[in-house]
Amino acid sequence: MTESAPLQSERIQVRDTPEALLRLLEARGWGDGLPVVPPTPERVEKMIEGSGLFPGAELGVMPPRRGVVTAENLAVNAVMAGCLPAYMPVLVAAVRAVLDPAFSLHAIQATTHPAAPLILVNGPAAEHLGINGSYGCFGPGHRANAAIGRALRLLLLHAGGASPGVLDRSTQGSPAKYTYCIAENEAGSPWAPFHAERGFTPGQSTVTVAGAEGPHNINDHVSRDAEGLLATIADTMAVMGSNNFYLRGEVLVVLGPEHAATLAGEGLSKADVRRALHERARKSVRDLSRGGMWGMRDWPPELEARAGDADALIPLVDRPEDILVVVAGGAGKHSSYLPTFGPTRAVTRLVEIPAGGPAH
Repeated sequence: MTESAPLQSERIQVRDTPEALLRLLEARGWGDGLPVVPPTPERVEKMIEGSGLFPGAELGVMPPRRGVVTAENLAVNAVMAGCLPAYMPVLVAAVRAVLDPAFSLHAIQATTHPAAPLILVNGPAAEHLGINGSYGCFGPGHRANAAIGRALRLLLLHAGGASPGVLDRSTQGSPAKYTYCIAENEAGSPWAPFHAERGFTPGQSTVTVAGAEGPHNINDHVSRDAEGLLATIADTMAVMGSNNFYLRGEVLVVLGPEHAATLAGEGLSKADVRRALHERARKSVRDLSRGGMWGMRDWPPELEARAGDADALIPLVDRPEDILVVVAGGAGKHSSYLPTFGPTRAVTRLVEIPAGGPAH
């Protein structure tokens, strides 16, 4: 089989125990190294029903190994990850989003960079499914977050062939490559929800995927005004080792509700925050040319014209709109900065609930 050939389905019989299945997965180089739920025909059938699709419905071709993703093989991976059938519409939307050409999944799957698809859920589906957007949203303790993120990762491994050291060449990998799924804390946000900025109504449910690094903590317990807090956030963003300084693209700022309240309390909109961070998150050519990816930079002409000026301050991203602002987390004066792979764009898809409502 060539690397570009579509994968063929294969049915293998094994005892219905986690131990037996884990031994099989280890022997074949499958799985993520953790025990899985055996995907029996009965479990897979119920999972497919939750999607509202027929088993052979094709969602696309997943790079780099070009496996054809169907509702059935997505359901198999969802069962293995511990999903409920009700999670399937979110997973279908996530798969369609990562397969959008703007997301550049082939590059994200195969790069040496530690990028992983972050799944961000907005709208009523987040609350209905119990997807955590509050305390510890990036961490353990919530089945929906863990299982949905893990199901997509298993599909990236099995249909996409992105096994570490084989087609996934990430130098060190990332814990985000196990599972990476959160909801926005819409109730804790002083602004309109993220998906409303992208053309959806608050009553709709969406999935946004972003090819991001793991969260970088932003700790500011001192600032009581927007100026100080923005300085802290921008300084956390502006580092030489960031792909974005050299390859551009988008970045994410995930504000904790307390930090968001400080900014909004001075009358700042999300657009104001983006503009302020775009002005502040800059680094000089002198610094950027010392290392990083200087010889591999991919700058637009207006920036490249400044590459010979050591004192020129280069913005982290091209436009304020390239800074995506989300509110998530619980109480406490912490936020997170998520750099991205660079040449990737966040993609948002509507969660389409099957007729009759979600399955349970």
